Amino acid sequence: MAHRSAHPAVPIALLVFGLVAILLLTIPTEDVQEPPGFMYGIVLDAGSSHTALYIYKWPADKLNGTGVVTQHTECHVRGEGISSYAGQQGAAGRSLEACLDQAVEDIPKERHPRTPVYLGATAGMRLLQISKPELSDQILQEVGHKIQSYPFSYQGATILSGKEEGAYGWVTVNYLSENFIKYGFVGSWLSAGRPTVGALDLGGASTQITFETKDKVEDEKDLKKLRLYGNDYSLYTHSFLCYGRDEFLKRLMAHILKSQGYPQSITHPCYPAGFNRTVKLNSTFSSPCTAQYNPSSYDPLASVTVMGSGQYEHCLGNVSEIFSFDSCPFSQCSFDKVFQPNVSGSFMAFSAFYYVHLSLQRTTGVTAQTPSQLENAAETQCGMTFNQLLLLDPKQRSRLQDNCASSVFVKTLMFRGYGFDEMSFPRVTFQKKAGDTSVGWALGYMLSLSSLLPAETVGLRKALTPGAWATLIFLSVLLLVGVLVFILLRSVNGKKKGGSDGTI
Repeated sequence: MAHRSAHPAVPIALLVFGLVAILLLTIPTEDVQEPPGFMYGIVLDAGSSHTALYIYKWPADKLNGTGVVTQHTECHVRGEGISSYAGQQGAAGRSLEACLDQAVEDIPKERHPRTPVYLGATAGMRLLQISKPELSDQILQEVGHKIQSYPFSYQGATILSGKEEGAYGWVTVNYLSENFIKYGFVGSWLSAGRPTVGALDLGGASTQITFETKDKVEDEKDLKKLRLYGNDYSLYTHSFLCYGRDEFLKRLMAHILKSQGYPQSITHPCYPAGFNRTVKLNSTFSSPCTAQYNPSSYDPLASVTVMGSGQYEHCLGNVSEIFSFDSCPFSQCSFDKVFQPNVSGSFMAFSAFYYVHLSLQRTTGVTAQTPSQLENAAETQCGMTFNQLLLLDPKQRSRLQDNCASSVFVKTLMFRGYGFDEMSFPRVTFQKKAGDTSVGWALGYMLSLSSLLPAETVGLRKALTPGAWATLIFLSVLLLVGVLVFILLRSVNGKKKGGSDGTI
């Protein structure tokens, strides 16, 4: 009797059927319309010197957009901060119109009603709230009404505390650095397992320092605890009001005026030689930050002539006197009797820190990465005449006279104030952006208020892209075809063997 192999028709038919089914599944249907790819959120950063509008986006199919929020566009409002419009009916709201109009264009129309918009005001409005609370309330109402006239989902306008500003800036820095979570190779969000980065923010009216610490924070006001992605973070954060760049420069001018007896003409050691200007006393003494220097009586419209001398040592002496390093009610302090643990880890310095660092590089050619480099660059810059500075950095003409004072201020704040040294200062990076996203408190603010930062461990698995699905389907089909060909060849070989070796 002849022995014959099993007929492969059945498994071949099943394979062909599976192949056809997969191919049918890959054919797109024309009546399915995909929704827009992103959701959007808007934050208006109403700072002391200007307002910026940031638009953020994240995948629309995510119930929780953890780890995927990016900056879409940004718009900078012309003019000064909203606090500068105190007493000018409706002016603060009108100043936002151009950027809000731009947001209408930048965000798809169908997403407008579901786009949250937040306005957060910082130290400029904190100062106005102290000096003229009724005017600060009026400005917040005006900007709120203006934003509500646009087709977005208005979430409120508020004045951030210094502690909130520092904490949100820290969240932004570490979110953009992927220090909380990272996207893994297997298609899921994983714990990054990396140390966090401290945040150094220098605005127009205040400066903030925030970093994770294991040391005991002796002043409870400077302790902030967060739980993000299943991890607990203990932060030291402090905001120094009146130590922003613009307010510091006013305080320095007031200090020099007082120390020289309020004459009609003064010598400013931080202004470059060859630079003279006339300033009204009201521009210096109208700020709450200069109250301690105010003369007993003065004509707000009176002017004083300021002549630059470009003397680094005298400038350093005057700048240092703005800080108070004398006494400390705690085991250790930064300045002005404020507790601070030792700085630890890496830091990102942004906002005006970045611009002061950049101006040093432009005028001296030095990228200051050590304390000695920063000090030498500041001394070199202070020794330049105004005409020399103008040749090196002509686009910054309106700010060149402040370069020396700003760099000496940053040097004093960083080394004598915060306590950075030869070991820790090289771990500070000066950045304007991280990737395509501007660094500041705005992103951290939106993430926190919109619940895009979970307190518990991330359980989000990112969906594969259409391209990845197409690749996987192609490989699966290729594998099935290979198996089919293999079986057919085996079948043919089996028949040949059966024909030659069979018995009768």
